[in-house]
Amino acid sequence: MDGWHAVPGETGPGRPAPRTPSGLFPAGAPMRPVWREPYPVTGGGVAAGAVTAFAWLLLFGLLGHDVPSYAWWTLIAGGLAWLAAVALVRYGDRGVATGVAIVTAGGWSIAAAIVAVRWAQSGDWPLW
Repeated sequence: MDGWHAVPGETGPGRPAPRTPSGLFPAGAPMRPVWREPYPVTGGGVAAGAVTAFAWLLLFGLLGHDVPSYAWWTLIAGGLAWLAAVALVRYGDRGVATGVAIVTAGGWSIAAAIVAVRWAQSGDWPLW
């Protein structure tokens, strides 16, 4: 020790002035912990959910023999698929839930378009 007692902001003999890092280049570990998701959403999970939901809606859609029954079966199958997606979001793989939700929305859109076209052609609401 050379007997020098510096106060904050003051430099002593032979000591360089302290530099505050700019933050452009990180120096050491991050200041806060980094939270990592235990089950990240992956493309494979989304694709698996999409294929499963497509097959599910197709099987239920094939039960319908006309436009009203097709629309109702698709609505029921989509509701069940979304319940499964909600359970997957909470307790399972969110990537699979995302695929299920996207394809179910698309299936409902197709059913709605078919109902709208039939309604426009006949002038009568086809679901009652």
